[in-house]
Amino acid sequence: MAPSSNRQLLTDRQLRSWLRCRRKAWLDRHGNPSERRWNPHRALQLADREARLQRLIGPGAAAAPSLEQLSQGQAAVRQLLLQHQELRGRPTLLLRQPGQSRLGAFSYQPALLQPGRHGTREHRLTLGFWGLLLEPLLGAPVTQGLLLDPQGGKERVQLQGSQPRQLSQALERLQQDLENRQAPPLTNDRKKCSLCAWKRSCDQVAEAEGHLSQVSGIGGKRRDLLQQLGVADRAALASSKPEWLMAQLDKRGEQRPELALELIAQAQVQETGLPQALGPGASQPLPELEQAPGVLIYDIESDPDARDDFLHGFLILRRGADGQWPAAATAPYHPLLALQDHGEARCWQRLQRLFQHHQGWPVLHYGETEAIALRRMAERQGGKTPPGLLDLHKRVRQHWRLPVDSYGLKAVAQWQGFRWSQSSAEGARCVLWWRQWRARGDRHNLERIFRYNHDDCLATWAVAQWLVAAGRDS
Repeated sequence: MAPSSNRQLLTDRQLRSWLRCRRKAWLDRHGNPSERRWNPHRALQLADREARLQRLIGPGAAAAPSLEQLSQGQAAVRQLLLQHQELRGRPTLLLRQPGQSRLGAFSYQPALLQPGRHGTREHRLTLGFWGLLLEPLLGAPVTQGLLLDPQGGKERVQLQGSQPRQLSQALERLQQDLENRQAPPLTNDRKKCSLCAWKRSCDQVAEAEGHLSQVSGIGGKRRDLLQQLGVADRAALASSKPEWLMAQLDKRGEQRPELALELIAQAQVQETGLPQALGPGASQPLPELEQAPGVLIYDIESDPDARDDFLHGFLILRRGADGQWPAAATAPYHPLLALQDHGEARCWQRLQRLFQHHQGWPVLHYGETEAIALRRMAERQGGKTPPGLLDLHKRVRQHWRLPVDSYGLKAVAQWQGFRWSQSSAEGARCVLWWRQWRARGDRHNLERIFRYNHDDCLATWAVAQWLVAAGRDS
Protein backbone atom coordinates (compact mmCIF):
# COMPACT_ATOMS: atom_id res chain seq x y z
CA MET A 1 0.00 0.00 0.00
CA ALA A 2 1.44 3.36 -1.02
CA PRO A 3 2.31 5.66 1.91
CA SER A 4 0.04 8.66 2.44
CA SER A 5 0.55 11.33 5.06
CA ASN A 6 -3.16 12.23 5.30
CA ARG A 7 -4.40 8.69 5.88
CA GLN A 8 -5.31 7.35 9.28
CA LEU A 9 -3.34 4.58 10.90
CA LEU A 10 -4.24 1.02 10.03
CA THR A 11 -3.74 -1.63 12.69
CA ASP A 12 -3.34 -5.40 12.66
CA ARG A 13 -6.54 -5.67 14.66
CA GLN A 14 -8.47 -3.68 12.04
CA LEU A 15 -7.06 -5.88 9.30
CA ARG A 16 -8.09 -9.09 11.07
CA SER A 17 -11.56 -7.71 11.77
CA TRP A 18 -11.95 -6.68 8.12
CA LEU A 19 -10.83 -10.07 6.82
CA ARG A 20 -13.55 -11.68 8.95
CA CYS A 21 -16.23 -9.07 8.30
CA ARG A 22 -15.90 -5.75 6.47
CA ARG A 23 -18.76 -4.28 8.46
CA LYS A 24 -17.13 -5.10 11.81
CA ALA A 25 -13.96 -3.17 10.92
CA TRP A 26 -16.05 -0.14 9.92
CA LEU A 27 -18.14 -0.29 13.09
CA ASP A 28 -15.03 -0.60 15.26
CA ARG A 29 -13.98 2.83 13.96
CA HIS A 30 -17.27 4.62 13.25
CA GLY A 31 -19.98 2.74 15.15
CA ASN A 32 -21.95 4.14 18.07
CA PRO A 33 -20.05 2.97 21.19
CA SER A 34 -23.35 2.57 23.09
CA GLU A 35 -24.36 -0.20 20.65
CA ARG A 36 -21.20 -2.18 21.25
CA ARG A 37 -21.54 -5.03 23.73
CA TRP A 38 -18.73 -6.62 25.69
CA ASN A 39 -18.28 -10.15 24.40
CA PRO A 40 -16.99 -12.95 26.66
CA HIS A 41 -15.59 -14.82 23.65
CA ARG A 42 -12.89 -12.16 23.36
CA ALA A 43 -11.92 -12.60 27.01
CA LEU A 44 -11.75 -16.38 26.53
CA GLN A 45 -9.58 -15.97 23.44
CA LEU A 46 -7.17 -13.68 25.28
CA ALA A 47 -7.00 -16.08 28.23
CA ASP A 48 -6.31 -18.97 25.87
CA ARG A 49 -3.58 -17.00 24.11
CA GLU A 50 -1.99 -16.09 27.42
CA ALA A 51 -1.97 -19.72 28.60
CA ARG A 52 -0.43 -20.90 25.33
CA LEU A 53 2.24 -18.18 25.47
CA GLN A 54 3.11 -19.20 29.02
CA ARG A 55 3.56 -22.80 27.87
CA LEU A 56 5.65 -21.77 24.88
CA ILE A 57 8.02 -19.22 26.35
CA GLY A 58 7.47 -19.31 30.11
CA PRO A 59 6.31 -16.61 32.51
CA GLY A 60 9.62 -14.77 32.31
CA ALA A 61 8.69 -13.21 28.98
CA ALA A 62 5.54 -11.61 30.33
CA ALA A 63 7.26 -8.35 31.33
CA ALA A 64 6.46 -5.16 29.38
CA PRO A 65 8.23 -5.58 26.01
CA SER A 66 10.60 -3.00 24.58
CA LEU A 67 12.74 -2.51 21.47
CA GLU A 68 15.77 -3.04 23.69
CA GLN A 69 14.80 -6.70 24.04
CA LEU A 70 15.16 -7.10 20.29
CA SER A 71 18.57 -5.44 20.18
CA GLN A 72 19.74 -7.69 23.01
CA GLY A 73 18.70 -10.77 21.05
CA GLN A 74 16.09 -12.07 23.47
CA ALA A 75 14.84 -15.46 22.30
CA ALA A 76 11.16 -14.49 22.30
CA VAL A 77 9.50 -11.09 22.51
CA ARG A 78 5.73 -10.89 22.86
CA GLN A 79 3.21 -8.14 22.15
CA LEU A 80 5.77 -5.51 21.17
CA LEU A 81 4.14 -2.35 19.78
CA LEU A 82 5.57 -1.57 16.32
CA GLN A 83 4.77 1.20 13.86
CA HIS A 84 5.94 1.88 10.32
CA GLN A 85 4.48 4.78 8.35
CA GLU A 86 0.66 4.39 8.69
CA LEU A 87 0.77 0.80 9.91
CA ARG A 88 0.73 -0.17 13.59
CA GLY A 89 0.47 -3.51 15.36
CA ARG A 90 1.50 -5.82 18.17
CA PRO A 91 2.84 -9.15 16.88
CA THR A 92 1.77 -11.93 19.20
CA LEU A 93 5.31 -13.27 19.24
CA LEU A 94 8.67 -12.45 17.67
CA LEU A 95 11.07 -15.40 17.68
CA ARG A 96 14.83 -15.07 17.27
CA GLN A 97 16.37 -17.04 14.41
CA PRO A 98 19.83 -17.41 12.86
CA GLY A 99 20.76 -14.79 10.29
CA GLN A 100 22.21 -11.33 9.83
CA SER A 101 20.25 -8.15 10.46
CA ARG A 102 20.75 -4.57 11.57
CA LEU A 103 20.52 -5.86 15.15
CA GLY A 104 23.49 -8.20 14.86
CA ALA A 105 24.21 -11.83 14.00
CA PHE A 106 20.58 -12.84 14.44
CA SER A 107 17.16 -11.98 13.10
CA TYR A 108 13.48 -12.33 14.06
CA GLN A 109 10.35 -13.77 12.52
CA PRO A 110 6.72 -13.13 13.55
CA ALA A 111 4.67 -16.00 14.96
CA LEU A 112 0.90 -16.30 15.35
CA LEU A 113 -1.01 -18.68 17.60
CA GLN A 114 -3.74 -20.07 15.36
CA PRO A 115 -6.85 -21.50 17.04
CA GLY A 116 -7.10 -24.65 14.90
CA ARG A 117 -4.98 -27.03 12.90
CA HIS A 118 -5.03 -25.13 9.63
CA GLY A 119 -3.94 -21.59 8.87
CA THR A 120 -6.27 -19.24 7.01
CA ARG A 121 -5.91 -16.25 4.73
CA GLU A 122 -6.43 -14.04 7.77
CA HIS A 123 -3.50 -15.67 9.58
CA ARG A 124 -1.16 -15.43 6.58
CA LEU A 125 -1.93 -11.80 5.82
CA THR A 126 -1.57 -10.91 9.50
CA LEU A 127 1.92 -12.44 9.50
CA GLY A 128 2.70 -10.43 6.37
CA PHE A 129 1.47 -7.26 8.12
CA TRP A 130 3.75 -7.95 11.07
CA GLY A 131 6.60 -8.62 8.66
CA LEU A 132 6.19 -5.13 7.19
CA LEU A 133 6.40 -3.64 10.69
CA LEU A 134 9.52 -5.63 11.49
CA GLU A 135 11.48 -4.89 8.31
CA PRO A 136 12.72 -1.37 9.26
CA LEU A 137 14.14 -2.70 12.54
CA LEU A 138 15.92 -5.60 10.89
CA GLY A 139 17.07 -3.68 7.84
CA ALA A 140 16.07 -6.62 5.65
CA PRO A 141 12.87 -8.17 4.28
CA VAL A 142 11.08 -10.65 6.52
CA THR A 143 10.69 -13.70 4.29
CA GLN A 144 8.96 -16.12 6.66
CA GLY A 145 6.39 -16.23 9.41
CA LEU A 146 5.34 -19.03 11.69
CA LEU A 147 1.90 -20.45 12.53
CA LEU A 148 1.69 -22.41 15.79
CA ASP A 149 -1.31 -24.69 16.31
CA PRO A 150 -2.69 -25.81 19.71
CA GLN A 151 -1.19 -29.30 19.32
CA GLY A 152 2.36 -27.92 19.01
CA GLY A 153 2.54 -28.13 15.21
CA LYS A 154 4.41 -25.48 13.23
CA GLU A 155 3.71 -24.20 9.74
CA ARG A 156 6.17 -21.93 7.99
CA VAL A 157 4.48 -19.26 5.88
CA GLN A 158 6.31 -17.66 2.98
CA LEU A 159 5.89 -13.88 3.06
CA GLN A 160 7.22 -13.33 -0.45
CA GLY A 161 5.92 -14.14 -3.92
CA SER A 162 2.26 -13.15 -4.34
CA GLN A 163 1.72 -12.55 -0.64
CA PRO A 164 2.89 -8.88 -0.52
CA ARG A 165 0.58 -8.02 -3.42
CA GLN A 166 -2.39 -9.70 -1.68
CA LEU A 167 -1.62 -7.82 1.53
CA SER A 168 -1.32 -4.50 -0.30
CA GLN A 169 -4.66 -5.03 -2.01
CA ALA A 170 -6.32 -5.96 1.28
CA LEU A 171 -4.97 -2.85 3.01
CA GLU A 172 -6.10 -0.61 0.16
CA ARG A 173 -9.61 -2.04 0.31
CA LEU A 174 -9.63 -1.79 4.12
CA GLN A 175 -8.64 1.87 3.91
CA GLN A 176 -11.36 2.54 1.33
CA ASP A 177 -13.99 0.91 3.53
CA LEU A 178 -12.91 2.88 6.58
CA GLU A 179 -12.99 6.16 4.65
CA ASN A 180 -16.53 5.45 3.43
CA ARG A 181 -19.35 7.25 5.22
CA GLN A 182 -21.67 4.27 4.88
CA ALA A 183 -21.15 0.95 6.66
CA PRO A 184 -20.46 -2.05 4.40
CA PRO A 185 -23.38 -4.46 3.98
CA LEU A 186 -24.01 -7.29 6.41
CA THR A 187 -21.77 -10.29 5.90
CA ASN A 188 -23.29 -13.17 3.94
CA ASP A 189 -22.36 -15.84 6.46
CA ARG A 190 -23.52 -14.68 9.88
CA LYS A 191 -22.73 -17.90 11.76
CA LYS A 192 -19.75 -16.29 13.47
CA CYS A 193 -21.64 -13.15 14.43
CA SER A 194 -22.22 -14.65 17.87
CA LEU A 195 -18.53 -13.85 18.57
CA CYS A 196 -18.90 -10.17 17.65
CA ALA A 197 -19.49 -7.18 19.92
CA TRP A 198 -21.76 -5.65 17.27
CA LYS A 199 -24.09 -8.63 16.91
CA ARG A 200 -27.14 -7.01 18.49
CA SER A 201 -26.79 -3.92 16.32
CA CYS A 202 -26.40 -5.97 13.13
CA ASP A 203 -29.28 -8.25 14.14
CA GLN A 204 -31.56 -5.22 14.21
CA VAL A 205 -30.40 -4.18 10.75
CA ALA A 206 -30.81 -7.74 9.44
CA GLU A 207 -34.35 -7.99 10.78
CA ALA A 208 -35.31 -4.60 9.35
CA GLU A 209 -33.90 -5.58 5.94
CA GLY A 210 -35.44 -9.04 5.99
CA HIS A 211 -31.94 -10.41 5.49
CA LEU A 212 -31.96 -14.00 4.27
CA SER A 213 -29.53 -14.97 7.02
CA GLN A 214 -32.36 -14.34 9.48
CA VAL A 215 -34.27 -17.31 8.05
CA SER A 216 -33.54 -20.44 10.09
CA GLY A 217 -31.68 -22.93 7.90
CA ILE A 218 -29.96 -20.41 5.61
CA GLY A 219 -26.20 -19.95 5.83
CA GLY A 220 -23.79 -18.07 3.62
CA LYS A 221 -23.73 -20.50 0.69
CA ARG A 222 -27.50 -20.87 0.52
CA ARG A 223 -27.96 -17.12 0.73
CA ASP A 224 -25.54 -16.61 -2.18
CA LEU A 225 -27.37 -19.23 -4.23
CA LEU A 226 -30.79 -17.70 -3.52
CA GLN A 227 -29.57 -14.23 -4.42
CA GLN A 228 -28.14 -15.55 -7.69
CA LEU A 229 -31.66 -16.77 -8.41
CA GLY A 230 -33.05 -13.30 -7.75
CA VAL A 231 -34.43 -14.08 -4.27
CA ALA A 232 -33.18 -10.96 -2.53
CA ASP A 233 -34.67 -11.14 0.95
CA ARG A 234 -36.97 -13.02 3.31
CA ALA A 235 -40.16 -11.56 1.82
CA ALA A 236 -39.09 -12.61 -1.67
CA LEU A 237 -38.35 -16.11 -0.43
CA ALA A 238 -41.72 -16.33 1.31
CA SER A 239 -43.50 -15.45 -1.95
CA SER A 240 -41.45 -17.81 -4.15
CA LYS A 241 -43.15 -20.63 -6.04
CA PRO A 242 -42.10 -23.96 -4.47
CA GLU A 243 -41.98 -25.84 -7.79
CA TRP A 244 -39.81 -23.15 -9.40
CA LEU A 245 -37.35 -22.94 -6.49
CA MET A 246 -37.12 -26.72 -6.21
CA ALA A 247 -36.28 -26.98 -9.92
CA GLN A 248 -33.65 -24.23 -9.65
CA LEU A 249 -31.96 -25.89 -6.68
CA ASP A 250 -31.96 -29.23 -8.47
CA LYS A 251 -30.43 -27.62 -11.58
CA ARG A 252 -27.61 -26.18 -9.47
CA GLY A 253 -26.69 -29.47 -7.86
CA GLU A 254 -28.46 -29.19 -4.51
CA GLN A 255 -28.59 -32.74 -3.12
CA ARG A 256 -31.94 -32.07 -1.44
CA PRO A 257 -33.92 -29.79 -3.78
CA GLU A 258 -37.04 -30.50 -1.71
CA LEU A 259 -35.38 -28.25 0.89
CA ALA A 260 -36.99 -25.42 -1.08
CA LEU A 261 -40.34 -26.30 0.50
CA GLU A 262 -38.94 -26.02 4.02
CA LEU A 263 -37.11 -22.73 3.36
CA ILE A 264 -40.18 -21.10 1.82
CA ALA A 265 -42.42 -22.30 4.66
CA GLN A 266 -39.96 -21.08 7.30
CA ALA A 267 -39.73 -17.67 5.63
CA GLN A 268 -43.53 -17.44 5.54
CA VAL A 269 -43.82 -18.25 9.23
CA GLN A 270 -41.22 -15.63 10.14
CA GLU A 271 -42.91 -13.05 7.93
CA THR A 272 -46.31 -13.59 9.56
CA GLY A 273 -45.00 -14.17 13.08
CA LEU A 274 -47.40 -17.08 13.54
CA PRO A 275 -46.32 -20.66 14.42
CA GLN A 276 -47.43 -23.52 12.20
CA ALA A 277 -48.34 -27.00 13.43
CA LEU A 278 -46.78 -29.88 11.48
CA GLY A 279 -49.18 -32.77 11.18
CA PRO A 280 -51.47 -34.48 13.69
CA GLY A 281 -48.60 -35.36 16.05
CA ALA A 282 -48.50 -31.74 17.22
CA SER A 283 -51.59 -32.36 19.34
CA GLN A 284 -49.69 -34.80 21.57
CA PRO A 285 -46.01 -33.81 21.41
CA LEU A 286 -44.95 -35.14 24.83
CA PRO A 287 -47.07 -38.19 25.65
CA GLU A 288 -44.39 -39.38 28.12
CA LEU A 289 -45.43 -36.61 30.53
CA GLU A 290 -49.12 -37.45 30.67
CA GLN A 291 -48.95 -40.14 33.38
CA ALA A 292 -45.46 -39.46 34.71
CA PRO A 293 -45.25 -38.93 38.50
CA GLY A 294 -42.60 -36.30 37.90
CA VAL A 295 -40.03 -35.00 35.45
CA LEU A 296 -36.35 -34.07 35.67
CA ILE A 297 -35.33 -31.02 33.64
CA TYR A 298 -31.67 -31.49 32.79
CA ASP A 299 -29.07 -29.02 31.51
CA ILE A 300 -25.28 -29.28 31.27
CA GLU A 301 -22.72 -26.45 31.37
CA SER A 302 -19.46 -27.21 29.55
CA ASP A 303 -16.07 -25.76 28.75
CA PRO A 304 -15.70 -27.19 25.22
CA ASP A 305 -12.03 -26.23 24.79
CA ALA A 306 -11.15 -28.15 27.95
CA ARG A 307 -13.67 -30.93 27.15
CA ASP A 308 -15.05 -30.41 30.61
CA ASP A 309 -18.75 -30.90 31.42
CA PHE A 310 -18.42 -29.12 34.73
CA LEU A 311 -22.04 -28.82 35.85
CA HIS A 312 -25.03 -31.15 35.60
CA GLY A 313 -28.09 -29.17 36.66
CA PHE A 314 -31.54 -30.61 37.43
CA LEU A 315 -34.91 -29.04 38.10
CA ILE A 316 -37.03 -31.58 40.00
CA LEU A 317 -40.76 -31.34 39.28
CA ARG A 318 -43.01 -33.76 41.17
CA ARG A 319 -46.60 -33.91 40.02
CA GLY A 320 -49.12 -33.00 42.71
CA ALA A 321 -51.89 -35.28 44.02
CA ASP A 322 -54.33 -33.30 41.86
CA GLY A 323 -52.35 -34.24 38.76
CA GLN A 324 -51.06 -30.71 38.26
CA TRP A 325 -47.44 -29.67 37.89
CA PRO A 326 -46.01 -27.38 40.56
CA ALA A 327 -44.79 -23.88 39.85
CA ALA A 328 -41.35 -24.34 38.33
CA ALA A 329 -39.92 -21.29 40.10
CA THR A 330 -40.48 -22.95 43.49
CA ALA A 331 -39.40 -26.48 42.47
CA PRO A 332 -36.13 -27.86 43.87
CA TYR A 333 -33.03 -27.19 41.80
CA HIS A 334 -30.18 -29.68 42.19
CA PRO A 335 -26.74 -28.73 40.76
CA LEU A 336 -24.01 -31.40 40.54
CA LEU A 337 -20.52 -29.99 40.10
CA ALA A 338 -18.22 -32.35 38.21
CA LEU A 339 -14.77 -31.39 39.50
CA GLN A 340 -12.02 -33.01 37.50
CA ASP A 341 -9.96 -33.27 40.69
CA HIS A 342 -12.56 -35.70 42.08
CA GLY A 343 -12.62 -37.88 38.97
CA GLU A 344 -15.40 -38.83 36.62
CA ALA A 345 -16.35 -42.02 38.53
CA ARG A 346 -17.57 -39.97 41.48
CA CYS A 347 -19.71 -37.77 39.22
CA TRP A 348 -21.16 -40.87 37.53
CA GLN A 349 -22.10 -42.37 40.91
CA ARG A 350 -23.88 -39.19 41.98
CA LEU A 351 -25.80 -39.06 38.70
CA GLN A 352 -26.75 -42.71 39.06
CA ARG A 353 -28.14 -42.13 42.56
CA LEU A 354 -30.19 -39.16 41.34
CA PHE A 355 -31.71 -41.08 38.43
CA GLN A 356 -32.44 -44.13 40.61
CA HIS A 357 -34.12 -41.97 43.23
CA HIS A 358 -36.45 -40.66 40.49
CA GLN A 359 -36.83 -43.94 38.64
CA GLY A 360 -39.45 -43.88 35.89
CA TRP A 361 -39.38 -40.12 35.56
CA PRO A 362 -38.77 -38.67 32.06
CA VAL A 363 -35.55 -36.66 31.79
CA LEU A 364 -36.25 -33.62 29.63
CA HIS A 365 -33.38 -31.73 28.00
CA TYR A 366 -33.03 -29.29 25.08
CA GLY A 367 -30.67 -30.46 22.34
CA GLU A 368 -28.43 -33.48 22.08
CA THR A 369 -25.60 -32.32 24.37
CA GLU A 370 -26.90 -33.95 27.54
CA ALA A 371 -27.73 -37.30 25.90
CA ILE A 372 -24.33 -37.51 24.20
CA ALA A 373 -22.49 -36.59 27.39
CA LEU A 374 -24.35 -39.22 29.44
CA ARG A 375 -23.86 -41.92 26.79
CA ARG A 376 -20.13 -41.28 26.56
CA MET A 377 -19.76 -41.16 30.33
CA ALA A 378 -21.66 -44.45 30.65
CA GLU A 379 -19.37 -46.08 28.09
CA ARG A 380 -16.26 -44.90 29.92
CA GLN A 381 -17.62 -46.04 33.28
CA GLY A 382 -18.86 -49.39 32.02
CA GLY A 383 -22.50 -48.56 32.73
CA LYS A 384 -25.70 -47.96 30.80
CA THR A 385 -27.18 -44.70 29.60
CA PRO A 386 -30.07 -43.75 31.92
CA PRO A 387 -33.51 -44.39 30.36
CA GLY A 388 -36.19 -41.80 29.72
CA LEU A 389 -34.14 -39.09 28.00
CA LEU A 390 -36.38 -36.76 25.94
CA ASP A 391 -34.88 -34.20 23.56
CA LEU A 392 -37.29 -31.24 23.61
CA HIS A 393 -35.51 -29.55 20.69
CA LYS A 394 -36.23 -32.58 18.52
CA ARG A 395 -39.90 -32.59 19.55
CA VAL A 396 -40.26 -28.89 18.73
CA ARG A 397 -38.75 -29.41 15.26
CA GLN A 398 -40.91 -32.48 14.64
CA HIS A 399 -44.21 -30.82 15.47
CA TRP A 400 -43.91 -27.06 14.91
CA ARG A 401 -42.50 -24.46 12.57
CA LEU A 402 -41.82 -21.35 14.64
CA PRO A 403 -41.31 -17.66 13.74
CA VAL A 404 -37.72 -17.64 15.05
CA ASP A 405 -34.38 -17.26 13.30
CA SER A 406 -32.93 -20.10 15.37
CA TYR A 407 -34.40 -23.12 17.11
CA GLY A 408 -31.91 -22.90 19.96
CA LEU A 409 -33.22 -22.75 23.51
CA LYS A 410 -32.69 -19.02 23.97
CA ALA A 411 -34.45 -18.03 20.75
CA VAL A 412 -37.45 -20.31 21.32
CA ALA A 413 -37.84 -19.53 25.03
CA GLN A 414 -37.47 -15.78 24.49
CA TRP A 415 -40.08 -15.95 21.71
CA GLN A 416 -42.39 -17.34 24.38
CA GLY A 417 -41.57 -14.46 26.69
CA PHE A 418 -39.13 -16.20 29.01
CA ARG A 419 -36.34 -13.98 30.34
CA TRP A 420 -33.08 -15.02 31.97
CA SER A 421 -32.54 -13.41 35.38
CA GLN A 422 -29.02 -12.36 34.34
CA SER A 423 -29.71 -10.43 31.14
CA SER A 424 -26.15 -10.65 29.82
CA ALA A 425 -25.64 -14.33 30.67
CA GLU A 426 -24.74 -16.78 27.92
CA GLY A 427 -22.74 -19.97 27.51
CA ALA A 428 -19.39 -18.27 26.88
CA ARG A 429 -19.76 -15.98 29.89
CA CYS A 430 -20.62 -19.03 32.00
CA VAL A 431 -17.35 -20.65 30.88
CA LEU A 432 -15.51 -17.46 31.83
CA TRP A 433 -17.12 -17.47 35.28
CA TRP A 434 -16.13 -21.13 35.69
CA ARG A 435 -12.50 -20.49 34.81
CA GLN A 436 -12.38 -17.50 37.15
CA TRP A 437 -13.85 -19.58 39.97
CA ARG A 438 -11.32 -22.33 39.33
CA ALA A 439 -8.48 -19.80 39.41
CA ARG A 440 -9.58 -17.67 42.38
CA GLY A 441 -12.33 -19.55 44.19
CA ASP A 442 -14.74 -16.60 44.01
CA ARG A 443 -18.05 -17.93 45.36
CA HIS A 444 -19.95 -15.16 43.57
CA ASN A 445 -18.99 -16.58 40.17
CA LEU A 446 -20.13 -20.05 41.20
CA GLU A 447 -23.51 -18.64 42.24
CA ARG A 448 -23.80 -16.92 38.86
CA ILE A 449 -23.18 -20.26 37.13
CA PHE A 450 -25.85 -22.00 39.20
CA ARG A 451 -28.35 -19.21 38.52
CA TYR A 452 -27.67 -19.35 34.77
CA ASN A 453 -28.03 -23.13 34.67
CA HIS A 454 -31.19 -22.94 36.79
CA ASP A 455 -32.62 -20.44 34.30
CA ASP A 456 -31.77 -22.78 31.42
CA CYS A 457 -33.77 -25.50 33.16
CA LEU A 458 -36.69 -23.12 33.74
CA ALA A 459 -36.55 -22.05 30.08
CA THR A 460 -36.62 -25.69 28.97
CA TRP A 461 -39.73 -26.32 31.06
CA ALA A 462 -41.35 -23.12 29.75
CA VAL A 463 -40.92 -24.40 26.18
CA ALA A 464 -42.28 -27.82 27.18
CA GLN A 465 -45.36 -26.21 28.74
CA TRP A 466 -45.99 -24.16 25.61
CA LEU A 467 -45.54 -27.25 23.43
CA VAL A 468 -48.17 -29.18 25.41
CA ALA A 469 -50.59 -26.25 25.59
CA ALA A 470 -50.21 -25.46 21.88
CA GLY A 471 -50.83 -29.11 21.09
CA ARG A 472 -54.18 -28.98 22.87
CA ASP A 473 -55.19 -25.89 20.89
CA SER A 474 -53.98 -27.10 17.49
